Amino acid sequence: MSAIVGNPQENVDFYAGVLGMRMVKKTVNFDDPGTYHLYFGDEVGSPGSIITFFPWPNAHQGRIGSGQVGITVYVVPEGSLSFWEKRLETFNINVEKTTRFGEEYLDFLDPHGLHLEIVARRSGKNSQWTFGGVPADKAVKGFGGAVLLSSTPDQTMESLSNVFGLVRVGEEGDFVRFQSSADIGNIIDVKKTVVRKGSLGVGTVHHIAWRAKDADDHKEWREHISNFGYNVTPFTDRQYFDAIYFREEGGILYEVATDPPGFSHDESLETMGTKLMLPPWLEERRVQLETTLLPAVPRILKEDQ
Repeated sequence: MSAIVGNPQENVDFYAGVLGMRMVKKTVNFDDPGTYHLYFGDEVGSPGSIITFFPWPNAHQGRIGSGQVGITVYVVPEGSLSFWEKRLETFNINVEKTTRFGEEYLDFLDPHGLHLEIVARRSGKNSQWTFGGVPADKAVKGFGGAVLLSSTPDQTMESLSNVFGLVRVGEEGDFVRFQSSADIGNIIDVKKTVVRKGSLGVGTVHHIAWRAKDADDHKEWREHISNFGYNVTPFTDRQYFDAIYFREEGGILYEVATDPPGFSHDESLETMGTKLMLPPWLEERRVQLETTLLPAVPRILKEDQ
């Protein structure tokens, strides 16, 4: 998942300081090097745990709506939902409890308006990362999935089934649930009612990503998706993965990204995320970029001191 947010330190304070996730990579947007590209995940940046942000402090506020991911869902260990409810309240975050398909969710916004939920599930390995007031046995495992807001829900649901092979496992109220064979990030709920069209900006998801296990698998996915008539982009080197993109009929931008080479290929597992990492073609601009970019450092917040 990749999203647009505002001030970078506010972004780091929330995802590292409040949610206790590890900032596994601090780099720049390769297409706009004056902007960070910040990655957060579990202790090693496992696939299925990574959310990335483009912090643009002066960008306009977006509007969540059709053609976008409506809700980004995080999964935590079973039995830890009450911990998270109390923790979010400690940070004065307004939390609502909702229920969908028999599961209880904590529903809230991040500081820049991104719509989030937390759900507790047994499946998926626990994160070993601990930070601030978040112990490892309560830590965010990664994604629970997402709620998609499509401008053509029927076609979006067809693509989930036919292109990606997800299984339709239920329907409740205004939502249809799809599930993949993975043990994390594996549940997609599609809202059947079309809402007002979304507007890209701060507080909105730019795209949602699917996994390819390696380069050969990636090539097969590109051919497979193209065979359904989608206009798939060429392969793009993102340093930590290779990516292709296409937009489905409902307006949602999909990425298919490879697992390798991963986040520890250019810095150690122990130190990754602590230094601004730049691709070779931007190293000559390091001094200028480090001078220009605003602070973005994980820190223990006063509520945890």
